[in-house]
Formats: sequence, C-alpha cells, structure tokens
Amino acid sequence: MKIKKGDTVIVISGESKDLSKPKKVLRAMPSENKLIVEGANMIIRHTKPKKMGEAGGRIEKEAPIDASNVMLYCPNCKKGVRAGYEVVDGKKTRICKECKKAIQ
Repeated sequence: MKIKKGDTVIVISGESKDLSKPKKVLRAMPSENKLIVEGANMIIRHTKPKKMGEAGGRIEKEAPIDASNVMLYCPNCKKGVRAGYEVVDGKKTRICKECKKAIQ
C-alpha cells in the first residue's frame, strides 16, 4: 500500500458530497488494506453515557474505506495520481507517475 498516515488523498468512489476535494488520511491499516480518511465514509454511532455527567447520543465518525477507493493527491498536478517509487540519494521516495516529481 503506497498511502500512509498524514497523506493527502482524493476519494474516487462512494457517496460523498465533495469527492473531488483533497482530504487527509487519519489512519492507515495496511494489513486490512483500509484507510480512515477525514470526512469520508461517515457513520453514526449511538452511544450510552458511561459516567455520570457524560453525554450520550449520536456520534458521527469516520469508518474505514478500502485503499482502492482513493488516489494520492499530487500538489504539482492538482489531481489524484498513481504513485511509484524511485531511489534518490540512497533513499526510496514516492513519485507522481505523471509529472515524475516527489510526493511528500
């Protein structure tokens, strides 16, 4: 999986109002090939208050989304792109497949 925590991605499938806007990856789960993306795949969780004075109710939070449903965002191309790897100065870095520049 070429996407890590903190990367900027674009969601390419699903039922979101703003799919084309870049979003941040909050958590990556490579063993399950899933990501938690900020503001994507929102679910409503009904919770009971656990302690005295704690609020219960409906909590909206992000659910995992499959990594195949997102594309890495390239700030140079200003769109979602495929990523590749290139060795530069002995370090393996991710590059954009279209503009061939490093993605940070």
